[in-house]
Amino acid sequence: MLALLPPPPPPPPVTPPRQSKPVTLDQIVISNSKQSSKNEHSLRLETPKYLTKKTSQPPILQPHPRRTNPIIWCAAVLCLIFSLILIFFGIATLIIFLSIKPRNPIFDIPNASLNTIYFDSPEYFNGDFTLLVNFSNPNRKIDVRFEYLDIEVFFSNRLISSQAVQPFTQRRGETRLESVHFISSLVFLPQDLSVKLQKQVQSNRVNYYLRGTFRVRASLGLVHISYWLHSRCQIEMTSPPTGVLVARRCTTKR
Repeated sequence: MLALLPPPPPPPPVTPPRQSKPVTLDQIVISNSKQSSKNEHSLRLETPKYLTKKTSQPPILQPHPRRTNPIIWCAAVLCLIFSLILIFFGIATLIIFLSIKPRNPIFDIPNASLNTIYFDSPEYFNGDFTLLVNFSNPNRKIDVRFEYLDIEVFFSNRLISSQAVQPFTQRRGETRLESVHFISSLVFLPQDLSVKLQKQVQSNRVNYYLRGTFRVRASLGLVHISYWLHSRCQIEMTSPPTGVLVARRCTTKR
């Protein structure tokens, strides 16, 4: 006899699928913000405290303006005054120079006489001659004074005589003639120069070279300026005892 099996259980009821509600944009933004806030909260919990502690920076101090030392101010004022004085005197000097036009005194030799030339030995020379020197002041508003005068005579760059002249003063536009006497006594000349001088005496043409050094002081009222003048002259004379000046060339410079 067959046993009866129990009937199968009834199938579970089929539930209809839920209809999904539409999700709005605000809900998405809110969910994202919630999710980000959760992430930030979790990061805060995981980050160590020593990393989240803010480092305090010292405040930046503004530099206080420093006051200038009064000594520096005084030095600057003095330099400014000194510069103004220099500019003033420079302009005044330029105006005076352009209005007065100062000129150097003139040195010239209008005449000369050669009296003696002879040799005690082949190398020792003796001579006697006189120069008529002309000093003239070409300035019309300036007086000059010759404080130091020295004239040297050379033969082929060999000094044979020298003479000093007494100081004197020249008014503006004045001319002064001075006779200067030179004597050469036992002056040593090398053999080639002594032979050259003897040949010039025989040819009736003796050449001398003169060098004048003068210290001049120019005066314009209360203003005085001192300077040096250097004159150079080349003269040619006939042979003694009646040697006279044949040619000359003179230049005067500071």
